[in-house]
Amino acid sequence: MSRHPEVKWAQRLDKVFITVQLPDSKDSKVNLEPDGVFTFSGSAGSENHHYELKLELFDKVNVEESKVNIGVRSIFCILEKAEKGWWKKLLRGDGKPPHYVKVDWDKWVDEDEDNGTAGLGDMDLGGMDFSKFGDMGGMGGLGGMGGLGGMGGLGDMDMGGMGDDNEFDGSDDDGKTRGLKARKKR
Repeated sequence: MSRHPEVKWAQRLDKVFITVQLPDSKDSKVNLEPDGVFTFSGSAGSENHHYELKLELFDKVNVEESKVNIGVRSIFCILEKAEKGWWKKLLRGDGKPPHYVKVDWDKWVDEDEDNGTAGLGDMDLGGMDFSKFGDMGGMGGLGGMGGLGGMGGLGDMDMGGMGDDNEFDGSDDDGKTRGLKARKKR
C-alpha cells in the first residue's frame, strides 16, 4: 500500500515551488509533464514504506526550465510556469486539495508584493544542487545550480513590515507564547 508524503507549495508570477517532505528517501523518482502532471515516488523509513504522489497542477509548465533537488530531508522543485501569471490554486478541479498538500508560508509571497524581482535571489536555498527535469533520466547526473548566483541568506530578505509595533518570540500557531513574552519595541 502506498502512502502520500506531505507536500508544501508556494508561487511567484513565473514559478511554482513544490517541496516533498520525505526525510531519508530512497529510490526517489520525480517526473513532470508539460501539461502540468507532477509525479513522485520513493521509499523511506525503517520499514521502507512506499510513497507515491500525483498532482495535476493548475496549468501547464515548462519542463526544460524546471529544476529539482533531491536532498536528505526533502525533494525541492522549482517549476517554471508555461505562461507567467498567478494561479488561483495549485491543483486543477473544484474540490479541496488533499490533506497532505499545504501552503509553504516560508516561501510564500503575495501577488501584490511580487514585483518580478522576488525570485530566487531573496530565498535561502541552503546551497542546494539542482538538476533540470529534462536531464534527470531516472536520477542520473545531478547538475550544478545554473544561473542562481548571488543568492543571499535570510539577512537579505525583505520582511515587509514585520515587527512594526510588537515583537513576538516563541509563539506557536495557536497564538500562545511558550517560555518567552511578547515585548514592545522601544
